[in-house]
Amino acid sequence: MEENRVTGSSPFELHLVHLDLKGAPPKVSYLAEIFPLFHELGANGILLEYEDMFPYNGDLKPLQAKDAYSPAEIKEILNLANLHKLEIIPLIQTFGHMEFVLKHQEFRHLREVAMFPNTVNPHKEESLRLVSRMIDQVLALHKELRWFHIGCDEGAGSQMVQPLRVLADGYRGGPGHRLATQSPEQTPSHQARESYIEAWEVGAKQARALGAILIEKYQKCNFPKLWFASAFKGATGVNQCLTLIGHHLKNHQQWLKVAERAPAGILQGIALTGWQRYDHFSVLCELLPVGIPSLAICLQALKNGGYSEKVKEDVEKLLGISSLETDTFMSDFSGTFPGSEILSLVTQIAFYLKPSVDELLENNRYVTGWFSPYHRKRKKVHPIMIHLFQPDVLRLLTKWNTVTQELQAAMKKVFCMSAVEEWIEENIQPSLQRLQDTVDDLNRAIQALT
Repeated sequence: MEENRVTGSSPFELHLVHLDLKGAPPKVSYLAEIFPLFHELGANGILLEYEDMFPYNGDLKPLQAKDAYSPAEIKEILNLANLHKLEIIPLIQTFGHMEFVLKHQEFRHLREVAMFPNTVNPHKEESLRLVSRMIDQVLALHKELRWFHIGCDEGAGSQMVQPLRVLADGYRGGPGHRLATQSPEQTPSHQARESYIEAWEVGAKQARALGAILIEKYQKCNFPKLWFASAFKGATGVNQCLTLIGHHLKNHQQWLKVAERAPAGILQGIALTGWQRYDHFSVLCELLPVGIPSLAICLQALKNGGYSEKVKEDVEKLLGISSLETDTFMSDFSGTFPGSEILSLVTQIAFYLKPSVDELLENNRYVTGWFSPYHRKRKKVHPIMIHLFQPDVLRLLTKWNTVTQELQAAMKKVFCMSAVEEWIEENIQPSLQRLQDTVDDLNRAIQALT
């Protein structure tokens, strides 16, 4: 990875790690392990996107997931964050990304478009009451906040101006609560709120140009402070398993260049987003432990005002990694940070599971020549050929079953069982099933010989 000029300090007051809880939310016990590392790496805040993991109650109870945090667990999370000097900023979606609300029968009449559950209808008074109650319940469990993020990305555009004015005015007098939104056209200039600028997939020139244009727009709307949002994972593929560190490091290097050109005193902080799903209905992308090396490199680059070989060496030491690759996926990984075992096992699976199964079932001449789909359907096999490929099939199935069990045990320490089952079913089971089906068909063909 190319080094850039290192200034020795960050242009941002706050470095927020975004925890996207709508997929594979970490257990509180894992947060207790990882929060100290976040602090040591240079984070001083957590952008906590609850989605359906918040323990909503009353008429909002249908919104909470089966494995939602309890009020006691949220209190423990807040205590852990405070202990490790990490400021919590809750994020509650209020217009776009409302699938976790609008999928329910009780709230589907509040959809902006009846067929789609992603956006709430901003012209209905009941919609405003709904998002206000959601915010009220979250605030009730977060007594000491300076900021509160109300989402608003991927919404319905200009139709939201008046509803946002009402929502912002409704909380204007709240002690210390500031509402961060995401579009300069959506919030009237007299509100003088703080806002996010997000970009994680644009190139170097585009990033600098986009940053300058948006900063100018927000200034014209009288925003006194701006936040940036980058990404350390969850932005390169909807079903991505591994994180390409260099891709995300370049993103942060470009934001540092944008920050250099920003007017003095306007930058409040940067949120390093780490999406766990692209939306409520999509599959899981990179798991949090898988993205930790990328997060570490990006945080340290921000903290030091740039990337250098020393930044890389510091990260390797902090994570217990002998040699960290940034420009390619590491085919072999070991580390000592919390959750590193998950990254090691996921790396094995991503690199070798499907290729090894494909090689055996599609390129082994004894399988393709004497146990083809034609043979399997008719339970036919040459007795001599059984001994030439059956041991390989059984050996490979045993190997990957063992790896799967190891990963399941490691993931259960970090995630609830539903997340473990989902990841395994999506990423491991299809290949294991091909092997198991081959074993079962071979057993039936052997029985037919007798």
